Amino acid sequence: MATWQELEAEVASRLTRASVDERVVFVVGVAERLMRAQEALSADEQAEYTLSLRPLLNALWEAALGNSAAFGEVKHGMGEYLLSEYCHNDGQDGPGDADEPAAAAVLYAAAVYLFGTGDLASVVSSRAIEAVDDRWNREDTDTDAPDEVFASELHRQLRDLDLISRHSGSLHDARLGFDVESSAQLHRVLRIPLSSI
Repeated sequence: MATWQELEAEVASRLTRASVDERVVFVVGVAERLMRAQEALSADEQAEYTLSLRPLLNALWEAALGNSAAFGEVKHGMGEYLLSEYCHNDGQDGPGDADEPAAAAVLYAAAVYLFGTGDLASVVSSRAIEAVDDRWNREDTDTDAPDEVFASELHRQLRDLDLISRHSGSLHDARLGFDVESSAQLHRVLRIPLSSI
C-alpha cells in the first residue's frame, strides 16, 4: 500500500501531465470542498474573509466549465485580493486571513485559471492536506493526523483526477467558452461530484 507521501507525489505528477483546463477544474473542485467545510463550521468558527471569497469561487466554477463571461468576475475578484490588506509581504505581522486553507485554495485556483500555471495546482492539493490536519487537530487532539487520513484525502484527489480526465475532451478550451447546454452538462457531470464533501 502506498504511503501518503507517495500518493502526494502521484497527484503532483498527474497534475503536471494534465491540461490547463483539467488543472483548473481540479483546483476549483478542491477549493469548493474546502469552502464547504468552512461553511459547515459554527458561526463563531467561520473565517469571515474566507466566506467573502464565495462569489469568486462561484465565478471560477462558471469560468472553468465554459462560461467565458465569468472571466471578468474572476479577474475582478483576484484584483480585489491583490489590492487588499490581505496581500502583503509582512510575514507573521500581516493579516493571515488569506492563508486559511479554503481562502488560499480559492486564490490559488484563480491564479491557475488566469495564468495556467501547474505549480500552483500542486499547492492547492497540499492546502487540502493541511486542512485535513487542521480539522483533525480541532476535532481530536493536538497531535498530527494519522497517515491514513492524509492518504484518504489524496485518494479522493486521485479519484477526482480520474473523473476529470474522463471528460478531458469536453473540457478542451473550456476557458474560451462553450454554449449554455455544453456548460450545463459539465456542471452536472463534474461540479456536483467534485463538490461533495
